[in-house]
Amino acid sequence: MGWRLFTQPLPSACTDLTSGLRADGVSYRSEFYQRWCGTVTETKSPSTKRARLLKRAAVLAVVLAVGAGGWMLMFPPAPPSLPPMVQVQKADISETVLASGTLEALEMVSVGAQVSGKIDAINVQLGDRVTTGQKLAQIDSLTQQNSLRKAQAELANIKAQKAAKQATLRQAELDFARQQQMISRNASSRQDYDAAEATLATARADIAALDAEIAQAEIAVDTAKLDLGYTEITAPMDGTIVSVPVKVGQTVNASQSTPTIVQVAQLDTMTIKAEISEADVVRVKPGQKVYFTILGEPDHRYEASLRSIEPGPTSYSETTSSSSSSSSSSSSSSSSSSSSSAIYYNGVFDVPNPEHKLRIDMTAEVSIILNEAKGALTIPASALGDRRKDGSYQVQVDGGEPGKIETRTVKVGINNNVTAQVLDGLKEGDWVISTDQSAKSAASSGERRGPRGPMGF
Repeated sequence: MGWRLFTQPLPSACTDLTSGLRADGVSYRSEFYQRWCGTVTETKSPSTKRARLLKRAAVLAVVLAVGAGGWMLMFPPAPPSLPPMVQVQKADISETVLASGTLEALEMVSVGAQVSGKIDAINVQLGDRVTTGQKLAQIDSLTQQNSLRKAQAELANIKAQKAAKQATLRQAELDFARQQQMISRNASSRQDYDAAEATLATARADIAALDAEIAQAEIAVDTAKLDLGYTEITAPMDGTIVSVPVKVGQTVNASQSTPTIVQVAQLDTMTIKAEISEADVVRVKPGQKVYFTILGEPDHRYEASLRSIEPGPTSYSETTSSSSSSSSSSSSSSSSSSSSSAIYYNGVFDVPNPEHKLRIDMTAEVSIILNEAKGALTIPASALGDRRKDGSYQVQVDGGEPGKIETRTVKVGINNNVTAQVLDGLKEGDWVISTDQSAKSAASSGERRGPRGPMGF
């Protein structure tokens, strides 16, 4: 349709151009017709137009091909990726259970006050090392001293009453003996004899009652002495002062609760309680090797042996709840809550702490060793294929020739999901493909592989 437009009459721009000469004498009109108006008046056939278009397309194709070739020369495509290969080598391997633990003192005693009163003195400071029986603090003892003196006075009074009753008892015994002699001679009446006998029995009973009162008074004295002794706070064991929650002049009230004066801990040995999840606790037992690190020394391993596993679990829950629509007559409400809980069991073990680097409430990253092997043949666990019914695995191995991949069946021992121990099927120095997918791509593309890795490098 477009070529038909050129067969229409010439525009006025062509017919009106009638004058004007160039320097060489050629008129603008003549030149214009030759270059433009003369050409447009030609009638072109469809075949001519199609040939010209095909010619232009061919030229364009050649230009694009040359440009693409130059682009490829300047920016060559990346070579196909080679499957990663790892050499079978000897190494130490272990299967562990990871747990998070908290450090505690092997022994820690909160030394409290058993009597009430004002603290007159504190004889130790934080960090001081103390021995058994060493004086730690002093509580005002005036009240206890008065109580002791009162108990002692009551005891003395009862003893005096007993002494008087003993004299009465002696007199009653003499009267009764006289009445016995007289009644045997019919020199006294039966009534006098019975009266003397009753008086003697009463005196003896009074003495027995006073003996009981004396025992009670002695207990009161002993209690008062103990209370007086409680005003002097002493160390119950050798250790280190780790807490002093009170100050001089503070009044403590032992009648409501036992106030803590100081805390003494044995820090030469520390106890670690590691939280073992319920999924792993069935594989853990006392006597297994344990090692842990602390945040301050992540590269230093403390080694120990698992002492015990606490039978009771420790639960940690996170609960989110929302409630709404409460009635005015009662505390009824509708609420929705969601909770997630994890069950842990504490594994307990001890570790020496001669330098006292380990401190109370430090966090320990604990590893409990289930199995271990020294100098075993190992490969990455990612090199293992699917587990077969007999427990073996298949791995892809470099065949030693370009593009040759072999499939071998191996038996695996310890497998910690990162590294696997090879018991049979491979030897040290073999090259294995680290993933099954990489092995398939390598076998299909026929990449050359040398004895030392991709392309022999």
